[in-house]
Amino acid sequence: MLLELAASRRVLFFGGKGGVGKTTVAAAVALAAADAGRRVLLVSTDPAHNLGHLWERPVGPEPVRVAPGLDALEIDPERSVDRHLSEVEDALRRMMPREMGGEIEKHMALSRDAPGMHEAALLERIAETVETGLGGYDLLVFDTAPSGHTARLMALPELISAWTEGMLHRQERSARFGEALRNFGRDEGMGDRIIGRDPDAPVPPDDRVARIRGILHRRRHRFAHLRETMTDAERTAFVIVLAAERLPVLETIEFEAQLRRSGVHVGGLVVNKRAPADAGDFLAHRRAQEARYLDMLAEALPALPVQEIPLQPDEVVGGEALRGFARVLGVS
Repeated sequence: MLLELAASRRVLFFGGKGGVGKTTVAAAVALAAADAGRRVLLVSTDPAHNLGHLWERPVGPEPVRVAPGLDALEIDPERSVDRHLSEVEDALRRMMPREMGGEIEKHMALSRDAPGMHEAALLERIAETVETGLGGYDLLVFDTAPSGHTARLMALPELISAWTEGMLHRQERSARFGEALRNFGRDEGMGDRIIGRDPDAPVPPDDRVARIRGILHRRRHRFAHLRETMTDAERTAFVIVLAAERLPVLETIEFEAQLRRSGVHVGGLVVNKRAPADAGDFLAHRRAQEARYLDMLAEALPALPVQEIPLQPDEVVGGEALRGFARVLGVS
């Protein structure tokens, strides 16, 4: 199942409950695809990044080569917020009158801790990574945050796109109204007296309108592209990684429903750290217990393919260990 997905898709998301091995599975699939000749970018969106620990080398917010044909990066939420707010503040300062500088600073300080700011900034960075990454790589592999956070993130492109459309609609209505007022009293300057003119403004009023419209159009295009990519089952698949335990199984069933409501195609389920059947009574008992939970999973999600990965005797750290783990996955 993973072999087919890695070979046939352009974007793969790996998600699930925390601690089930998402990062290891995602990294092994990415490495196997790179070894097969694809140009691959491995991206971590989890604030608790583990790619650097897994590869035993620094991995940061810019792509670094971790293996032949495979680059990796970790999206830093705080840096994403800083970058997002810096761009917004720069745009505001260029478009607003100089005497508004103090108000802009207050607004930006309050915005940093506004609800949803981190998610919006992270989503913008993901959208940018998808937009640019598809031009330079054959496959993008995302190692995502735990399922609750990721489910909300997957629903955001549609919400932000709708918000942007509303802003564009209101801005266009405002622009038409402003133009009507200016035309109404153009000879006597009546329109300027009604609307107000700032002779010291760094950007003329008409240019401000054009810049606002340009920013909104760019955002609409970027999030529309992300939404289109995420919901295209031919290009993108989401793989849910889980353990054969009660809570991960129940969370997986709910997570799949949330992704489906967001239009995201779930390509399959990976049951990680499956207890072996031939390693003594203790693990045999545990395997039988796991089987009951997997029966529950199969009853709830009968159409999804399931791949089981046995519990490994050693910790998976470093490139060679990942290649060995990829052989266990059957993707190399």
